[in-house]
Amino acid sequence: MDNVKEIVIVGGGITGLSAAYYLQKEIKEKHLPYKVKLVEASNRLGGKIQTVQKDGFTIERGPDSFLSRKTPAVKLAEEVGLTDKLVRNGTGQSYILVNNKLHKMPSGSYMGIPTTARPFLFSKLFSLKGKLRAGFDYALPKSKDVPDQSLGAFFRHRFGNELVENLIEPLLSGIYAGDIDDMSLMATFPNFYQVEQEHRSLIKGLQKTLPKPSGSKKKKPGMFYSFQGGLESLVKQIEQKLEADTVTFNAAVDHIEKKDHGYHLLLSNGQVYKADAVIMATPHHTLSKVFSQFDFFHEFDNVPATSVANVAMAFDQSAIKKDIDGTGFVVSRNSDFRITACTWTHKKWPNSTPEGSVLIRCYVGRPSDQEVVDLSDEEIKGIVLKDLNKTMNITQEPKFSVISRWKNAMPQYTVGHKERIANVRNHMDESLPGVYLAGSSFEGVGIPDCIEQGEKAVANVLNFLR
Repeated sequence: MDNVKEIVIVGGGITGLSAAYYLQKEIKEKHLPYKVKLVEASNRLGGKIQTVQKDGFTIERGPDSFLSRKTPAVKLAEEVGLTDKLVRNGTGQSYILVNNKLHKMPSGSYMGIPTTARPFLFSKLFSLKGKLRAGFDYALPKSKDVPDQSLGAFFRHRFGNELVENLIEPLLSGIYAGDIDDMSLMATFPNFYQVEQEHRSLIKGLQKTLPKPSGSKKKKPGMFYSFQGGLESLVKQIEQKLEADTVTFNAAVDHIEKKDHGYHLLLSNGQVYKADAVIMATPHHTLSKVFSQFDFFHEFDNVPATSVANVAMAFDQSAIKKDIDGTGFVVSRNSDFRITACTWTHKKWPNSTPEGSVLIRCYVGRPSDQEVVDLSDEEIKGIVLKDLNKTMNITQEPKFSVISRWKNAMPQYTVGHKERIANVRNHMDESLPGVYLAGSSFEGVGIPDCIEQGEKAVANVLNFLR
């Protein structure tokens, strides 16, 4: 047993949890002389994935789903025996709130970009001038070959301000809880740049490259998955698959020291773990403290992270006098609203809500309104209800509400993000062999992206130890 190599994973969100599962699977199948430990600073696993069951309602405090077309999450669900618990979202009309009015999302759009002209020409989302400016995309040359640029600059050049601010920005910035004019094109949606470079017109390029509609009149299945019982079902199922004593709870890693052979991890509970390889599945802002002797991690000190909050409110159906036929709406910054989006959860996820009830979840905390996250529960609830009543008629107080705050939880992939990550990793290869980064701060914030990064880190560790 003296030759057993120790692998320590720091951080028990979905990235670290996936890494622990896949490592132990490889170790078992290939009879490898390795042992895995996972260190988590809190008293639970799953990070932002957190499901509350209350009075028959299933409420997500963090993400509520993952894209079905991104395979790592579907594959992991299959691995741990949850395939039969997967549920697709209910589909329906979605809306954009612009200038304090709800507008139907134009059909034939891909992430807000028109792929068919007619719905956009007849949409009241844009003025005639805005529609004409968006049409410039057909005539403009492809943009200059640059290493990176902001999403805002790229789309404004192609379509003008109106299409960007009334359609593209509310959709794309919501994914990252960021400002489209700061977000890196190459770190978030490099496919748009590639399509434009190849086809010159982004609209024409998408028309050629996107799958053609089937022509079937059957209702399309939802694009998102969750689980019966909520997303935390996945976390709990993976946790059950881990070997006993894998996880150390309520212990932060205060410092990691590089030794002649491997690393020593100093934990907040006074323990010291030895490791031959380390997977850091923690937010970027923890790294310069944990590896305080390595200056190159200070590159992450100026990478921002935004705070967000969400409010889930349960009502009797009788409380909603003016209902809206759809699954929710996103809010343009050209509206006098503090909420950034609203999901009619009882329609998007019918299995989440008892018969005769309504569940609504709203989000606050745009980059220019960070202070809202620090308000009291009652103040946040009041802001949300006031905004909702501009589009709906809610005549009763909610039966209950669940307010979730995520402080500095949304890493911002600002211009130059990929270059920064590559630069730090090059330094790590040289100075910290056997230490690998994974998680939402680096290569994608969605659940499948984080799982995939956990898998990549596992492959890197196994290659290193061999």
